[in-house]
Amino acid sequence: MFVGIGYDVHRFVENRKLILGGICFDHHLGLSGHSDADVVLHAVGDAILGAASLGDIGELFPDTDKEWKGISSQILLDKIIKLVNDKGMFVNNVDIIYIAQEPKISKKKKEMELRISEILKVDVERVNVKATTTEGLGSIGRSEGAAAQAIASLTKK
Repeated sequence: MFVGIGYDVHRFVENRKLILGGICFDHHLGLSGHSDADVVLHAVGDAILGAASLGDIGELFPDTDKEWKGISSQILLDKIIKLVNDKGMFVNNVDIIYIAQEPKISKKKKEMELRISEILKVDVERVNVKATTTEGLGSIGRSEGAAAQAIASLTKK
Protein backbone atom coordinates (compact mmCIF):
# COMPACT_ATOMS: atom_id res chain seq x y z
CA MET A 1 0.00 0.00 0.00
CA PHE A 2 1.32 3.45 -0.98
CA VAL A 3 -0.17 6.69 0.37
CA GLY A 4 0.09 10.28 -0.82
CA ILE A 5 -1.31 13.67 0.19
CA GLY A 6 -2.35 16.49 -2.13
CA TYR A 7 -3.30 20.12 -1.56
CA ASP A 8 -4.34 22.92 -3.88
CA VAL A 9 -5.71 26.45 -3.54
CA HIS A 10 -6.93 28.99 -6.10
CA ARG A 11 -8.30 32.53 -5.96
CA PHE A 12 -11.91 33.28 -6.99
CA VAL A 13 -12.25 35.54 -10.05
CA GLU A 14 -15.00 36.82 -12.28
CA ASN A 15 -15.70 35.54 -15.79
CA ARG A 16 -14.56 31.96 -15.17
CA LYS A 17 -16.57 28.78 -14.84
CA LEU A 18 -16.39 27.09 -11.45
CA ILE A 19 -15.41 23.46 -11.86
CA LEU A 20 -15.01 21.22 -8.82
CA GLY A 21 -14.34 17.51 -9.04
CA GLY A 22 -14.99 17.64 -12.77
CA ILE A 23 -18.47 19.11 -12.27
CA CYS A 24 -19.52 22.61 -13.32
CA PHE A 25 -21.18 24.65 -10.56
CA ASP A 26 -23.59 27.51 -11.05
CA HIS A 27 -21.70 30.19 -9.15
CA HIS A 28 -21.01 33.85 -9.85
CA LEU A 29 -17.23 33.32 -9.56
CA GLY A 30 -14.79 30.77 -10.88
CA LEU A 31 -11.26 29.87 -9.87
CA SER A 32 -8.19 31.46 -11.42
CA GLY A 33 -5.48 29.23 -12.81
CA HIS A 34 -3.47 28.17 -15.84
CA SER A 35 -5.78 25.18 -16.39
CA ASP A 36 -9.47 25.13 -15.44
CA ALA A 37 -8.28 25.50 -11.80
CA ASP A 38 -10.28 22.55 -10.45
CA VAL A 39 -8.81 22.52 -6.92
CA VAL A 40 -10.45 19.18 -6.13
CA LEU A 41 -8.92 17.30 -9.06
CA HIS A 42 -5.57 19.04 -8.56
CA ALA A 43 -5.44 17.85 -4.95
CA VAL A 44 -6.41 14.32 -6.03
CA GLY A 45 -3.75 14.34 -8.76
CA ASP A 46 -1.03 15.47 -6.37
CA ALA A 47 -2.06 12.85 -3.80
CA ILE A 48 -1.85 10.10 -6.42
CA LEU A 49 1.47 11.38 -7.77
CA GLY A 50 2.84 11.50 -4.22
CA ALA A 51 1.78 7.93 -3.51
CA ALA A 52 3.51 6.79 -6.71
CA SER A 53 6.63 8.95 -6.09
CA LEU A 54 6.11 10.69 -9.43
CA GLY A 55 6.55 14.30 -8.35
CA ASP A 56 3.69 16.78 -8.52
CA ILE A 57 1.30 18.45 -10.95
CA GLY A 58 3.47 21.56 -11.24
CA GLU A 59 6.41 19.47 -12.44
CA LEU A 60 4.41 17.45 -14.96
CA PHE A 61 2.14 20.23 -16.23
CA PRO A 62 3.97 23.54 -15.57
CA ASP A 63 2.02 26.77 -15.84
CA THR A 64 4.80 28.10 -18.05
CA ASP A 65 3.87 25.59 -20.79
CA LYS A 66 1.24 26.84 -23.28
CA GLU A 67 0.16 23.22 -23.91
CA TRP A 68 -1.65 23.16 -20.55
CA LYS A 69 -3.29 26.62 -20.82
CA GLY A 70 -7.03 26.28 -20.15
CA ILE A 71 -6.89 22.47 -20.17
CA SER A 72 -9.48 20.46 -18.29
CA SER A 73 -8.12 19.04 -15.04
CA GLN A 74 -9.95 15.84 -15.96
CA ILE A 75 -7.49 15.40 -18.84
CA LEU A 76 -4.55 16.07 -16.50
CA LEU A 77 -5.84 13.52 -13.99
CA ASP A 78 -6.37 10.99 -16.78
CA LYS A 79 -2.71 11.46 -17.81
CA ILE A 80 -1.65 10.98 -14.18
CA ILE A 81 -3.62 7.73 -13.95
CA LYS A 82 -1.93 6.45 -17.11
CA LEU A 83 1.52 7.23 -15.64
CA VAL A 84 0.62 5.46 -12.40
CA ASN A 85 -0.82 2.44 -14.22
CA ASP A 86 2.30 2.25 -16.42
CA LYS A 87 4.26 1.95 -13.18
CA GLY A 88 2.12 -1.07 -12.25
CA MET A 89 0.17 0.83 -9.62
CA PHE A 90 -3.56 1.33 -9.26
CA VAL A 91 -5.73 3.62 -7.16
CA ASN A 92 -7.22 1.91 -4.14
CA ASN A 93 -9.17 4.86 -2.74
CA VAL A 94 -9.21 8.65 -2.35
CA ASP A 95 -10.61 10.86 0.37
CA ILE A 96 -11.08 14.54 -0.47
CA ILE A 97 -12.03 17.63 1.49
CA TYR A 98 -13.16 20.82 -0.27
CA ILE A 99 -12.42 23.89 1.85
CA ALA A 100 -14.43 27.04 1.11
CA GLN A 101 -17.16 29.28 2.45
CA GLU A 102 -19.02 28.98 -0.85
CA PRO A 103 -20.44 27.40 -2.82
CA LYS A 104 -21.93 24.59 -0.83
CA ILE A 105 -21.32 21.30 -2.66
CA SER A 106 -23.78 19.00 -0.87
CA LYS A 107 -26.23 18.82 -3.80
CA LYS A 108 -23.52 17.79 -6.26
CA LYS A 109 -21.29 15.74 -3.97
CA LYS A 110 -22.45 12.35 -5.30
CA GLU A 111 -22.05 13.59 -8.88
CA MET A 112 -18.48 14.66 -8.05
CA GLU A 113 -17.71 11.27 -6.52
CA LEU A 114 -19.06 9.48 -9.58
CA ARG A 115 -17.06 11.62 -12.02
CA ILE A 116 -13.86 11.20 -10.01
CA SER A 117 -14.38 7.44 -9.81
CA GLU A 118 -14.79 7.30 -13.60
CA ILE A 119 -11.52 9.15 -14.17
CA LEU A 120 -9.68 7.01 -11.60
CA LYS A 121 -11.26 3.80 -12.95
CA VAL A 122 -12.40 2.70 -9.48
CA ASP A 123 -15.73 1.88 -7.92
CA VAL A 124 -17.54 4.99 -6.70
CA GLU A 125 -17.47 3.57 -3.16
CA ARG A 126 -13.70 4.13 -3.18
CA VAL A 127 -14.11 7.91 -3.59
CA ASN A 128 -15.21 10.13 -0.72
CA VAL A 129 -15.85 13.86 -1.03
CA LYS A 130 -16.61 16.10 1.91
CA ALA A 131 -16.51 19.82 2.60
CA THR A 132 -15.77 22.27 5.36
CA THR A 133 -15.45 26.00 5.83
CA THR A 134 -12.84 27.98 7.71
CA GLU A 135 -15.55 29.58 9.86
CA GLY A 136 -14.87 32.95 8.25
CA LEU A 137 -11.15 32.93 9.06
CA GLY A 138 -8.44 33.91 6.59
CA SER A 139 -8.60 34.44 2.84
CA ILE A 140 -10.78 31.38 2.31
CA GLY A 141 -13.07 32.55 5.10
CA ARG A 142 -13.41 35.89 3.30
CA SER A 143 -14.44 33.93 0.15
CA GLU A 144 -11.35 35.06 -1.73
CA GLY A 145 -10.63 31.50 -2.86
CA ALA A 146 -11.09 27.80 -2.31
CA ALA A 147 -8.82 24.90 -1.45
CA ALA A 148 -8.89 21.14 -1.38
CA GLN A 149 -6.91 18.40 0.31
CA ALA A 150 -6.82 14.78 -0.71
CA ILE A 151 -5.26 11.55 0.39
CA ALA A 152 -4.89 8.62 -1.97
CA SER A 153 -3.80 5.05 -1.49
CA LEU A 154 -2.41 2.95 -4.29
CA THR A 155 -1.69 -0.73 -4.65
CA LYS A 156 0.96 -2.38 -6.79
CA LYS A 157 0.42 -5.55 -8.72
